[in-house]
Amino acid sequence: MLADSKAVAFVTVTDLDRARAFYEGVLSLKVLSQDVFAVMAQAGGVKLRISRAPVVVPAPYTVAGFDVEDIDAIVDGLASRGVVFERYPFFGDAQDARGVWSAPGGARVAWFKDPDGNLLSVQRMG
Repeated sequence: MLADSKAVAFVTVTDLDRARAFYEGVLSLKVLSQDVFAVMAQAGGVKLRISRAPVVVPAPYTVAGFDVEDIDAIVDGLASRGVVFERYPFFGDAQDARGVWSAPGGARVAWFKDPDGNLLSVQRMG
């Protein structure tokens, strides 16, 4: 029924201006619109609605991810813009010093948080 529909992802934040500065300025997403309720951004043809809420309780799992061609260049570029990548001890040596995890199947993933603590990722599928 919805297979041919375009999906929209959602992230909740407390401060739209701060969120816009991060998603547009740091991550380089294209902002399509902003009103008092949300910032609508786009990445690779997928819309991301960054909605305002009085309180955000970050999920302990990834809420949005971005497939990239060159994860090393993206991680280095984001790090140069102040993004801090998460380190997970349970990955051990499978996660490099920059925070890129090499999955057994060949995918490579790195996680980081937005200013409200939403867990995001960049990944290069194997």
